[in-house]
Amino acid sequence: MKEKCDQYEVCPMVLVQKMLSGKWKILILWYLNYGVLRFNELQKQLPNVSQKVLSRQLQSMEEDGIIHREVYPTVPPRVEYSLTEVGKKLIPILEMMHGFGAEYLESHR
Repeated sequence: MKEKCDQYEVCPMVLVQKMLSGKWKILILWYLNYGVLRFNELQKQLPNVSQKVLSRQLQSMEEDGIIHREVYPTVPPRVEYSLTEVGKKLIPILEMMHGFGAEYLESHR
């Protein structure tokens, strides 16, 4: 039976939707699943995203506890992004979405 959400703000589906909303968040998670990436490496994977938007998305994901931002005290500063344990739990969902997308593309050619 489907769970009814009496309080919209605390509905699990709404929570996940808020965590993943944003044009680039799902793809950022997807690429970080393959390993630690620096800002410029992420931007190369997402050539259509501006630095400002990518920075906002990463900051939001860090605040939600999905990704970890590691700053190294070097000159110039080195910053790396990786998935947290919470972020890693989202990967099976993304894999299912990828599978659905692949099936859909195949059946609608």
